[in-house]
Amino acid sequence: MLRLSELKLPLDHAPEAMAPAICARLGIDPAELLDVRLWRRAHDARKKSAILMIYTVDVALRDEAAVLARFAADHQVRPTPDTDYRFPVRAPEGFDGPRPVVIGAGPCGLFAGLILAQMGFKPIILDRGKVVRERTKDTWALWRKSELNPESNVQFGEGGAGTFSDGKLYSQIKDPRFLGRKVLEEFVAAGAPEEILTEAHPHIGTFRLVHMVENIRALIEGLGGEYRWQHRVEDFEIETAEDGGRRLKGLRLSTGETLETEHVVLAVGHSARDTFEVLHERGVHIEAKPFSIGVRIEHPQSWMDKARFGACAGHPDLGAADYSLSHHCSNGRTVYSFCMCPGGTVVAATSEPNRVVTNGMSQYSRNERNANSGFVVAIDPERDYPGHPLAGIEFQRKWESLAFTAGGGDYRAPAQKVGDFLAGRPSQELGVVEPSYKPGIRMTDLAECLPPFVLEAMREALPVFGRQIAGYDHPDVLMTGVETRTSSPIRITRGKDGQSLNTAGLFPAGEGAGYAGGILSAGVDGIKIAEAVAEAYAARGWATEV
Repeated sequence: MLRLSELKLPLDHAPEAMAPAICARLGIDPAELLDVRLWRRAHDARKKSAILMIYTVDVALRDEAAVLARFAADHQVRPTPDTDYRFPVRAPEGFDGPRPVVIGAGPCGLFAGLILAQMGFKPIILDRGKVVRERTKDTWALWRKSELNPESNVQFGEGGAGTFSDGKLYSQIKDPRFLGRKVLEEFVAAGAPEEILTEAHPHIGTFRLVHMVENIRALIEGLGGEYRWQHRVEDFEIETAEDGGRRLKGLRLSTGETLETEHVVLAVGHSARDTFEVLHERGVHIEAKPFSIGVRIEHPQSWMDKARFGACAGHPDLGAADYSLSHHCSNGRTVYSFCMCPGGTVVAATSEPNRVVTNGMSQYSRNERNANSGFVVAIDPERDYPGHPLAGIEFQRKWESLAFTAGGGDYRAPAQKVGDFLAGRPSQELGVVEPSYKPGIRMTDLAECLPPFVLEAMREALPVFGRQIAGYDHPDVLMTGVETRTSSPIRITRGKDGQSLNTAGLFPAGEGAGYAGGILSAGVDGIKIAEAVAEAYAARGWATEV
């Protein structure tokens, strides 16, 4: 088959218009077209009066070689690539060797565990939190009753932080092996809608993610994998050889157990601050990494739909409008939108007592009143938190604690209207934008809980974004603080073999280790690291190359 990309049709085209458009694009007679399969669907709304649907399709032709020769210089016509996933290594039948351990059951740990199980290695998966439905109850306790469980919340537990999010399944990672396709296919097999395989910007939403992670758990257990819930890793036993080489030998758990293992996938997520501290104490190589800080900004979704789609707002093929914005400020900072959630809610996402952290979430339908996104400013270690690999954690904690105080000390979040923020005065009352944050907000001045350089950059960027999206900087638009968990503040550095630079047997992975950002890229990194673990088993004679 051949892959044809950038096939453009009007928004309201009839289904039968696809085949003639393909024939016209390739200059072939309709009889030459044998089959059409949709690979990707997107839209181009730059011209609101003439919104286009953009397709990538795989086509079977009578004489594909002749067509390919005619389009040899056209990168939009090429052979359909092979996207099937193939396991590089397999464990022997009835594997009874030392079992690999995966720490963390978020997207990265989920796919590391799944791939290891599918290769026959019967992994043990540890998570400090609870199974997803129990975890959901604990999360709602914070949102409804201001009761935080530090071990079971938006950050910790089955499914990881991505469970309480928009469920976006796209990223900017380079993926020459189509590992992202493997992630999507496993999600579909676990109950996700098949359209995530073809939409350019697929998403799932929280309720569907809950069901899917349960199904993947059942699959892993059916393949011999084992989950251990409420098992926090409290220490790492590391052996130092005479030549100075270091190797992981075991894990000490909160249950009092010591688990002997020499192959550990570290997929703890970006908020496992206590784990990062222990790793640093044990000499595992860690370096500070950039992240961003800011607020959640909320607009009525109808404003965004009209601004992006004009008269076509509400069209079923377009869905709820999203956006992506960025501005380089005069103070050298970059302000950008982050983790945009169309038709969603702002949620409480702290994992530590007496701190306020915001994030965004939406369901598959994306039909809530407001749109929200992170409105954040990029920061970096050398400039903002120099001197220690874990200094970014303390930087986050400082502003999260100030946000807790500014919100009233009861897990409400501090909030301010854009008009008041730009004028430098505290907000006293709401305008037309109703807040979605639970357990509630307190109108105040965000200057109480954000660095001055962040305030300066945000004030410059707001009118710039307002010129790009009508209504973005409306005086009644609501900002809720603080957003600090945009990504991990550290990187646990690893080599080409996937192992820690100075501790053999420890395989840092995913967002917490600084190698992913979002559900899809975390899942892909989990696959890569599972393969690295399997290769390490093969090198020791415990597995065979496929």
